[in-house]
Formats: sequence, structure tokens, C-alpha cells
Amino acid sequence: MSIEPGQPAPDFTLPRDGGEMVSLSALRGQAVVLFFYPADSTSSCTTEAQDFTTLLPQFQAARAQVLGVSSGSVPAKEKFVQKAGLGVPLLADESGEVVRSYGVWQEKSMYGKTYMGIVRTTVLIDRDGFVSHIWSVSRVKGHAQQVLEAARHLQATA
Repeated sequence: MSIEPGQPAPDFTLPRDGGEMVSLSALRGQAVVLFFYPADSTSSCTTEAQDFTTLLPQFQAARAQVLGVSSGSVPAKEKFVQKAGLGVPLLADESGEVVRSYGVWQEKSMYGKTYMGIVRTTVLIDRDGFVSHIWSVSRVKGHAQQVLEAARHLQATA
């Protein structure tokens, strides 16, 4: 399944670092940024998560909740948060149900081998629960700032 702007964002409930459960439907009334990343503690994923952490106060001022989503366990997320000094919640999609429902679990290739994995993607969801923007992220640098600008615009037009 793949999602498109204008469609309702697939609801989910996932555990986050620290063990609390996060439900998308509970966040209605504010924008939500979901950044799907391939793996905990890799260099590009660390840079992306740190960039969102740095801009977190500005996202909060724009009434936007930022959540990182990837496969892996809650303990792995907790280790990543601690090691990289992150302030954004990281959600553990161990079953892969959420990454599939958002269409970010795709065939990838590296060094001539193909495999299935998470394609780095960010989804901005409006306060009513509809997909506003989708970014396929090929370059991490500057990406969080671009998402912030879209979240600010979304807040200004709300």
C-alpha cells in the first residue's frame, strides 16, 4: 500500500523509547511529522534524528509533533536516543505493519544485492489526520529545515 497527499494517514499505536505507547489518533489537533528511517545508530539516520532534535522547539512552536519510526526494538531505540543525544521520540515498528501501511518498506539494492528495507521518507500529517506532504529523502542535510517550513505553512493556513 502507498499513501498520497490528501488521503487519511493510516492510524497506528506503537511503543516508543521509554516504553510508552503512541497513537497517531491521539495527536489529532496538531500536525505530525513522521520521519521513517532505515536503522538506529547509522551515520545518516543519526544526522537526520539530530537535525529534527535541534529544530524540535521550532516544530513545537508550529504545533507539530515529530516522531521517528523504524523497525527494531524499544531497547535499541533507547540506546540510539542516549548515544546520539536525541530529543525526538523514536517509535519501534517491530512487526513492520506501520512501515508497510505508509508504503516505505520497499525493495532496495546495495553492492548489487537486493533486499527489503525502509526507504528514508518523511510524512507531514495535518491536524485533521490527513497526509499533507511526503518527501522521499535522498539527502539528509537540510531536510529537517524543509519539513519545518512546510509545518509552519500548514499551521499558518490552519
